[in-house]
Amino acid sequence: MKKLLDGIHRFQSGVFGAQQALFSRLSKGQDPEALFITCSDSRINPNLVTQTDPGDLFIIRNAGNIIPAYGPLHGGEAATIEYAIEVLGVKDVIICGHTHCGAMKSILDPTGLEELPAVKGWLTHADATRRIMKTVYKELPEEELLETCVEENVLVQIENLRTHPAVLAALTRGEMQLHAWVYEIETGVVDAFDADTGQFVPVQQAGRGVAERAERLGGRRQI
Repeated sequence: MKKLLDGIHRFQSGVFGAQQALFSRLSKGQDPEALFITCSDSRINPNLVTQTDPGDLFIIRNAGNIIPAYGPLHGGEAATIEYAIEVLGVKDVIICGHTHCGAMKSILDPTGLEELPAVKGWLTHADATRRIMKTVYKELPEEELLETCVEENVLVQIENLRTHPAVLAALTRGEMQLHAWVYEIETGVVDAFDADTGQFVPVQQAGRGVAERAERLGGRRQI
């Protein structure tokens, strides 16, 4: 706690004063550029990675950057997505996975989850990821499994995102784009799914957002 309290002191005595105009403006409302959905992992800092300021990103964080498909039980993810699109008018939604993700490790090897019933239940929202890894990538070398699982899960969650009425309506109107990213902790590289090539490439090389992918598994990855 001492580290946190010291940080608050430095923020109040130094950082806040230097950016007082920004915080004064933010007190009157917010106009974020994007909804950024990522993992709760402490090694991921969306504002640091994207070099954005307070007010630039509307953020959802949870274990495994998971978005449950839309249903009768509306959780925090559904409410946040709806608010971001319908009220704040965000035009870009990013789902960002990351290397060395513990949630994805548990999808590949669920050993130990019996003592973590809440985690086990939460990961059922990534059951499609588990099934894809088990059936499509069963011959993949072990050292490539986790990286591939992270990528596939981001794409699965993009599909879950499309089931939300606010998202589907905005996409139909052509007012929003979806983006699938993976952040590499060890290199700082951010890869994005490129709809034209069907591959993850450095984000600077990626073209448009994630388009409709009728042949997602047929053409996305060459193994």
